[in-house]
Amino acid sequence: MDQTIFNYTQNRELSWLKFNQRVLHEAQDPSVPLLERLKFVAIYTSNLDEFFMIRVGSLFDMCTWDQEQIDPRSGMTPRQQIDAILKVVAPLYKERDKTYAEIKKQLNPYGVCGLWYKELEPHEKKYTRKYFKEQILPILSPQIVDANHPFPHLLNKEIYVIANLQTEEKSMLGIVPVPQFVSDILYLPGNDIRFIRMEKVIMEYLDIVFEGYQVTNPNYICVTRNADIAPDDEAWEVNDDFRFLMKKTLNKRRRMAVVRLETAERLSTENEAYMCEKFAITPNQIFRTKAPMKLAYVFQMAEKVPVPMRRALIYEPFKPQPSAVIESGSMMRQIRRKDIMLLYPYENIEPFLRLIKEAAYDSSVMTIKITIYRLANKARLVEYLCAAAENGKEVTVLIELRARFDEESNINWSEHLEEAGCRIIYGFEGYKVHSKVCLITYRSRNEIQYITQIGTGNYNEKTAAAYTDISLMTADPEIGADASVFFKNMSIENLDGDYQHLLVAPLDLKQSVLREIDVEIEKGDKGRIIMKMNSLTDIDFIQKLAASSRAGVNTDLIVRGICCILPGIQGETENLTVTSIVGRYLEHARIFCFGEGEDQRVYIGSADMMTRNTEKRVEVACPVYSNDLKRRLNDILGVMLADNVKARRLTSEGSYEKIAEDDGGEPVNSQQVFMLEAMRAEPPKEKKKKTNFADKIKSLLHR
Repeated sequence: MDQTIFNYTQNRELSWLKFNQRVLHEAQDPSVPLLERLKFVAIYTSNLDEFFMIRVGSLFDMCTWDQEQIDPRSGMTPRQQIDAILKVVAPLYKERDKTYAEIKKQLNPYGVCGLWYKELEPHEKKYTRKYFKEQILPILSPQIVDANHPFPHLLNKEIYVIANLQTEEKSMLGIVPVPQFVSDILYLPGNDIRFIRMEKVIMEYLDIVFEGYQVTNPNYICVTRNADIAPDDEAWEVNDDFRFLMKKTLNKRRRMAVVRLETAERLSTENEAYMCEKFAITPNQIFRTKAPMKLAYVFQMAEKVPVPMRRALIYEPFKPQPSAVIESGSMMRQIRRKDIMLLYPYENIEPFLRLIKEAAYDSSVMTIKITIYRLANKARLVEYLCAAAENGKEVTVLIELRARFDEESNINWSEHLEEAGCRIIYGFEGYKVHSKVCLITYRSRNEIQYITQIGTGNYNEKTAAAYTDISLMTADPEIGADASVFFKNMSIENLDGDYQHLLVAPLDLKQSVLREIDVEIEKGDKGRIIMKMNSLTDIDFIQKLAASSRAGVNTDLIVRGICCILPGIQGETENLTVTSIVGRYLEHARIFCFGEGEDQRVYIGSADMMTRNTEKRVEVACPVYSNDLKRRLNDILGVMLADNVKARRLTSEGSYEKIAEDDGGEPVNSQQVFMLEAMRAEPPKEKKKKTNFADKIKSLLHR
C-alpha cells in the first residue's frame, strides 16, 4: 500500500470515537432541554457498548488469527488499534461521568432525582425496604464463589452486585444478578420523579441477602462481551434451516469472550487481579463509571414529566406531518401520475403504508415483493403483507436474519409472515441483504406494470419518526423492470444481473459511483460533488475523492459518523469539506449528487461508502429522474450545508469544530428548518365534488 495515503486518512475506530464524542457534546449543549440531554448521554453509552461488542471484539479476534494485519488508513496493527482505543476511551468515561453529574444536578430543582439510598427521605427508605423484601428478595439468585461454588457465567451487559464475604473460617466472593425481568429503576411515592436504581437497592441490603456473612467492599459490575459473530463463519450445512442456524448464533453470542469490565467503585488490588484472571482481561480493560451502566429507562421518563415542566425538560412535541403533495385518493393512481418522495421524519410514513394496504386489496395487483432488514415491534406493514397473501396475492419477503441485534425479532417476524402464506427467503451465504426495495406488480389494460419504492432507511414505523430518510415511489417502467430482475436474482441466489438503471452492490454500485466521480474529475474546477452518508471508510472511495479534490472539484461530504478521509490536507484534500450533523433526529439518508444543472445525476440508496456495504452486502441505489425531486434533494442538501447550529466541520487533525456564523447571518438548524417547512406545507387542494339538488336539500335539513 502506498504510504502517502496516510497523509489524508485516519483510523476508522478512532474516527468513530470522535463521532461518539460529538454525541456527548449534544448532552453538554445548554440549548438542548435537560431530559433530551440525558437521552444523548444514554445514546452515547449505548453506542459505546455496541462499539466494544462489535468493533473492539473484532479487533481481538484479528489479534488471534492475523496479528500483523495492517489497517491501510493508519498503518496500525490490531493490537496497536486496541491499545489506542483503550487509551482514548479512558478520559471519555470521565467526560461522560461529568456530563451526567451536571445534568443530574440541573434536574434536581424540577423534582427529577436519581438517588443513592443514603439520599432517601425516611419514608422513602421505609418504602424501599418493604418493596425489596416483598418484591425483589424472593426472586434473587445470590451465589457465593469458593472451592465448591465455581465462578458463574456473567451475561453480556447485565448488572451484578458483588461483595467480599467473610466468616470466621474463610473469605469468599458473593455475586447477585440484578433480575432481568424487573424494572431497572424503582420510582418512589410522591408527585416528583424520584427514583433509585435497582442495583443500588440490592447493594444496600446485601446483609439480608447474605445473612450470616460479614459483607465488605460492596460494588456492582457489568461485563461487555464480544458479539462479533458472523453466521458465515459457522459450519454451513446444506440441510440446516437458516432460522435454526441464527438461533444457535444468538446462543453463542451470550457466551463470547469479555472485552470490557465496568465497575461502579474502584476494585481492590486483590479483586482487580481476580477479575482479570477470571475474564482473561488486562487492567486497562476495566473502566470505573459513576454514571449508570444502563440508561434505557430515561427514554420512558419523559412520559412522567408534568405538563407545566415539559417545555423546560423535553423537546416541543413534533409529529411527522402529512406530505403536501399527497392527496386522499388512491396512492397507486397518484404515483402513476408522478414520482413521489417522502422525507422522514418530517413527513410521515402513512402514504407508503397506504400504498401497501391498497395493493393488498386491489384486484389488479398480482405480486408484492419487499426486502426487510429491521421492523418495529408493532408493524402494520406486516399486517398488510399478510392480508395481501390471504387475498391471493403472491407476497415475497426477503428478510435479513443477520440484522445485528434484531436477529431474534426478524426470526419471529419471518415465522409470522410464513404462517400467513407469504413466501420467505433469507438472502445469500456471505452477503447481508441491506437494500430497501419494494415492488408491486399489477396488470393494467392487459399489460404488466410496476410501482417501485426505493428507500434509504428500514421499513420501520418507529424509526421513520426518529431517523431522517428518503422514500422514493415511482411508476417508471424501466426502474420497475430492474426491480423485477433484482427480486428474481435474489430468489435464485444470483449476485450478478443486468440492471439498466439501479446500481446494485456487490455487482456494480461501487464501480458506478467511482465512474461518476471520474466524470466530475474530467471537469476540473467546474466539477461538483455532494455526497451524504453515515460513514466513509472504503479506501478506493477515499483515494478517488482525494483525486477529485486535487483536480479542483468542489466536493462537499455530509458524513454523520465515521469518516476516514481528512479534509484540508495541503495538496491532497484542499477542495473537500466534511460536515457532520448530530441533532434531534438521527441523520440516516444516503444521497449522492454529481454535477450541476440539467446534467446533474442524483441517486438515493441504502449503502454507505464502506467496503462492507459495497463488496459484502446487497445494496441498491436508485437514480432520481424527476426534475422536481432533484430540486428538492438539492434544497435539502443546501440547507444541511448551511447549518451552523448542529453541524460541525471535520478538521485536518480529525477533530470537529463548530461552524462560525456569518457576521449578521441567521443561525440555521437544518432539522428545525425541515420541521417548520413540513408544518407550514399546505396539503393539495382537493377537487370539489359537484353537489346535486337532492344533496343540497339534505344538507339544509341537517343544519
